[in-house]
Amino acid sequence: MAIAKAERLMNLALCLLSTRRPLTKGELRASIEAYIEAATAGGEPGKDDAFNRMFERDKEDLRELGLIIETVEGVDGETGYLARRDSNRLPPITLDVEEAAALGLAAKVWQQARLAGAASGALQKLRAAGMPLAEDPYGATSALETRIPVHEAAFEPLMLAARDRRPVVFDYRKASAAHPEQRRVEPWALECWRGHWYLAGWDRDRQAERVFRLSRITGKVRSRALAFTAPVPDHVTVRETVESWAGETATGTARIRVRTGHGYPLRARALSSRELGDGWDELEIPYGHGLDAWLVEFGPDVIVLGPAELRADVVDRLRAVAKG
Repeated sequence: MAIAKAERLMNLALCLLSTRRPLTKGELRASIEAYIEAATAGGEPGKDDAFNRMFERDKEDLRELGLIIETVEGVDGETGYLARRDSNRLPPITLDVEEAAALGLAAKVWQQARLAGAASGALQKLRAAGMPLAEDPYGATSALETRIPVHEAAFEPLMLAARDRRPVVFDYRKASAAHPEQRRVEPWALECWRGHWYLAGWDRDRQAERVFRLSRITGKVRSRALAFTAPVPDHVTVRETVESWAGETATGTARIRVRTGHGYPLRARALSSRELGDGWDELEIPYGHGLDAWLVEFGPDVIVLGPAELRADVVDRLRAVAKG
């Protein structure tokens, strides 16, 4: 089985960084499995041309990635190669407490997203650089440790797709729908808002920007080897977009009845409230786009009094759920 190029480059870099003296082509050829395979490809041992081409490409690729590889002429006239550690060290990392805390928090998100290996390595490098992280009992960030939950299976594939600019396909269930429907999306960015993760991107079928709550994605996220069809904004304001679609950007006020002892998120946003008796309270809350979808989630514990268009939208959504 052919060995992946990334693994081959890593093995070559490790050999060149670990040696105390220059290594010749022959020594590298005998030490790296991919080169051994190239030399015996097709059952014909001694294919020097294939090895030489592969080695030269790999050496140049590592140099383009920033590895400083020295070429040394030996006393016997044979060329050797090495990458001195002192020439390939990164400069000192200087982060303030807030920056270190942010990186530590990001690493925790990665750990919960099944990327624990990369996250652990990043934290180890930060500690080695003397950065105070949350795990340090004497660090400046240990007094209050923030946690961002990442329980949705869709988080990792969406994060990677957004990074690599790959369109995705997934099944999505809206709050007002009984069954999920397929969505084709060009993912832009992910952000956590009020304990939930959201994806902002371009909905290909609706030809418009949309925001999706990850907890409503059902099944697997499938990526597609296609290019984006819409330009990605220079700055994707996920939080502002989510607030707008969730009704946080208020354009007016609404009056609703809430069953006593229920609807605490609504009560937290209330501009005013009064007891009606018979187990009901009346609230005045900010009214903006998406409020109807949020109110539907409270089911029979909420009754919309006004405005009339909001009441009609909520009734329509409830009827759609009942039909489903």
